[in-house]
Amino acid sequence: MNKKLNYRLPAEWEPHKSTILCWPHQKEDWPGKFMPIPWVYTEIIKNIIPGEIVRIIVQSQKDRIKAQKILERANVGLNNIQFIIAKTDRGWMRDSSPVFVKNGKQVKAVKFVFNGWAKYSNWKKDKNIPSVLAKNLQVDMFEAEHNHTKVVLEGGAIDSNGCGTLLTTEECLLDEKIQVRNAGFTKNDYQTVFNKYLGVTNIIWLGKGIAGDDTHGHVDDLCRFVNKNTVVLCRETDPHEKNYKLLEENFERLQNIKLEDGSKLNVVEIPMPKPLYFEGLRLPASYANFYISNYSVLVPTFNDPNDRIVLNILKGFFPEREVIGIHAVDLVWGLGTIHCLSHEEPL
Repeated sequence: MNKKLNYRLPAEWEPHKSTILCWPHQKEDWPGKFMPIPWVYTEIIKNIIPGEIVRIIVQSQKDRIKAQKILERANVGLNNIQFIIAKTDRGWMRDSSPVFVKNGKQVKAVKFVFNGWAKYSNWKKDKNIPSVLAKNLQVDMFEAEHNHTKVVLEGGAIDSNGCGTLLTTEECLLDEKIQVRNAGFTKNDYQTVFNKYLGVTNIIWLGKGIAGDDTHGHVDDLCRFVNKNTVVLCRETDPHEKNYKLLEENFERLQNIKLEDGSKLNVVEIPMPKPLYFEGLRLPASYANFYISNYSVLVPTFNDPNDRIVLNILKGFFPEREVIGIHAVDLVWGLGTIHCLSHEEPL
């Protein structure tokens, strides 16, 4: 693939053909809290299917029947749901799925290496998800390489405005000691890769991700595009809170940032929920982990006074969509929420 093919990474708010999920099955992701998780997924699915197909990966025919029964009990119709039977280690589709790019109406899948966030050992099945999806969705797929080496990247590490600008963090992609994705890669190397495979001409580099983030700096818990020239950025008001300094530093970085066309980036603040802990572990609770579907914007909520504030802010950017809070206090015990578990297939 080369630049002449003119592929681009669409924004999440552009029309979807489907949303891809994986029915929860890995109980170790939610130790002691797994029981409510299928019902949280059911609520998510119920609020996506009015606008698009939901493709659900299940481990077996038996698991498909179980999922159908839960959906039917919650009065969720199956007409807009398609099941794909395939083995996975985990269910975090944002990170193990391919990245879908477009050239006009043509959609292709870019396969990056998924290696369990350079942290976990159970990823051997997940690495096959791009091939499984490309086959089922009937799209061509190609692998991202740089200097004859396959490139490691998770979908949660990047966010796009659909016009050539991409958000990411130095902590995730450039750290050479912790959860190293591509050893020796520089910003120029990523610029080359993102330009070649995703049509990106402008990268906005933030610093660190939020406290408790198991991925070591994914941007989708931190800062997200809500239109082609505006991001929402998490900020913390308590100067004694662990996130305060790193979020302030990211806020400072975004001042006077230019977009791909030279215009100034608009930055809108959204609050953080109060810190959440379970069994002594800090959890990556963040409102930035919302998902934009055709019908709705699904926002993780945490029984926090700031829940309503964030829902109202996002409604201002998506007046034609339903902005819906999804209770995520149990979900975040898996160290991720709505955006982490979903992936859009562009139309």
